[in-house]
Amino acid sequence: MSFDIASQVLFEDNHLIIINKRPAQLVQPDNSGDDSLEEEIKLFLKQKYNKPGEAFLGVAHRLDRPVSGAVVFAKTSKALIRLNEMLKRHELQKTYWAVVKTKPPQDEGLLSQYILRNQKQNKSLVYNMPVKGSLLAELKYRLIACSDRYYLLEIDLMTGRHHQIRAQLAAMDCPIKGDVKYGFARTNPDGSICLHARKVEFVHPVSKEKMSIVAPLPDTDIWKIFRAV
Repeated sequence: MSFDIASQVLFEDNHLIIINKRPAQLVQPDNSGDDSLEEEIKLFLKQKYNKPGEAFLGVAHRLDRPVSGAVVFAKTSKALIRLNEMLKRHELQKTYWAVVKTKPPQDEGLLSQYILRNQKQNKSLVYNMPVKGSLLAELKYRLIACSDRYYLLEIDLMTGRHHQIRAQLAAMDCPIKGDVKYGFARTNPDGSICLHARKVEFVHPVSKEKMSIVAPLPDTDIWKIFRAV
């Protein structure tokens, strides 16, 4: 599977490249053998700048394969080191949009729970109290739009746990559209789930410029409903 990386670039300078990941795109190679964003971007940079060797590319953070939206990559080791430090200090703010079937019990709120990852099932379990091996997971959500069948939630991620948004929304009885792993009734036709990394905000690790990058929504019927939000 090959993608047109040039059309997905949201921002690029000497140190960073930010991509609007499409559903089904891998961020990094895995056992499937499918093309990954990491490999595709390296090839894109090599060809664009006529590099004699392989282009450097550092993966600052990841999105699950069925999720779409903004992903930040480092083009220099200096930027990668600083981005990693920023992530540890929670200085890279990520805002997500999620389409859910059920209206949440409140229009906005804070979810503060504990997540335990099940490696065998590649799934996260949510607990209201800490259990052995669990990690604190926090996010804020608010209802920003609705259609005749679905509700659009905006989510500010405060911690970055495995499948955190998917698991916590499901625990609130609001599974994300298409996410059968976490309780939605059926898959989306393209294998995606309706979770989109809508915006990233941070201070550029080298130039110190304030960055706010918005990722356009996928071109599917369900997302077209919420384009005007």
